Formats: sequence, C-alpha cells, structure tokens
Amino acid sequence: MDKRSSELNFHQRMELLVKDMVDKEISLKDAMREFEKIFYEQAARKHEGNQTRMAQALGVHRNTLHNRAKILKIKKRY
Repeated sequence: MDKRSSELNFHQRMELLVKDMVDKEISLKDAMREFEKIFYEQAARKHEGNQTRMAQALGVHRNTLHNRAKILKIKKRY
C-alpha cells in the first residue's frame, strides 16, 4: 500500500499497525494491554482527568475505569 497514512481510513491504519506488531511477534496480551493503556490515557487528556466523563465516553462504569487504570499502572498526568 503506497497511500500516505493520512489518506488511509481507520481500518487500514489499524491493519498496518497490527501487521507491524505481528511482524515483531508482540503477543496479543501485550498488544491489548498497550492499546488499552493508550486509549485510557488519550481519554484522560480529552476529559482533563475527569473520570466520570471519561467513563461515560468509554462506556464503562467509573469504578471499572479506576480499577483498570490501577491495573494498567496509568499515572495521573493529564
């Protein structure tokens, strides 16, 4: 694929990312953990650390969000 990254749709960009991870033999568990961590961090920035708004936007309960952030060792740096 010789399209520039900005011209690719979401699915195509994800395919390229996943292909790179598979080529590097990153385990599914590690890939999912990293994805979730980055996802939460981006949501935290967008909602300025407001866990209630983050939980609503992500479709999870606030307690679940708090517990996952603790498990993923996400530090509060918004």
